[in-house]
Amino acid sequence: MATTIRAATQADIPQILTFIRALATYEREPEAVVATEEDLIRDGFGPNPFYFCLFADVDTQPAGFAFYFFNYSTWTGRPGLYLEDLFVLPEFRGLGIGKALLQKVAAIAVEKNCPRLQWAVLDWNTPAIDFYRAMGAEFMDSWRNVRVTGDALKRLAGDRDQSSAEPTQ
Repeated sequence: MATTIRAATQADIPQILTFIRALATYEREPEAVVATEEDLIRDGFGPNPFYFCLFADVDTQPAGFAFYFFNYSTWTGRPGLYLEDLFVLPEFRGLGIGKALLQKVAAIAVEKNCPRLQWAVLDWNTPAIDFYRAMGAEFMDSWRNVRVTGDALKRLAGDRDQSSAEPTQ
């Protein structure tokens, strides 16, 4: 089985919403999703998108997604990247798809010169916590906000030369 990571297109909107709903169900909040296809089209595919989305396809079948946007750190004076959602369908877990999506998001952060990649994980989600810890993530508080910076971010992105890593806060 071949896995491909690609940018989502407007044609993927129904599948993006399916992934969002599946993640909300996994996180025990299926009724919390009020986003519509129209919302996702408006906010992700206009002239100034508010979010970006990557798809992981196994052969030609959608297997997972990473949904992210840029934020800004007043302390570093630079944009950061916030990973809103990372989700792989249960039948595709254990194939390295989540890691491949996270690495691609990290590579985008490095390419855009972002000193931070951050996300949150529910404190009861021990499989995700263990996965993120193995990727070099740093856990910050009871909400389990996650940040990958500096050398860890470059390692995650696959950068072999970490000697030029800049310190971050």
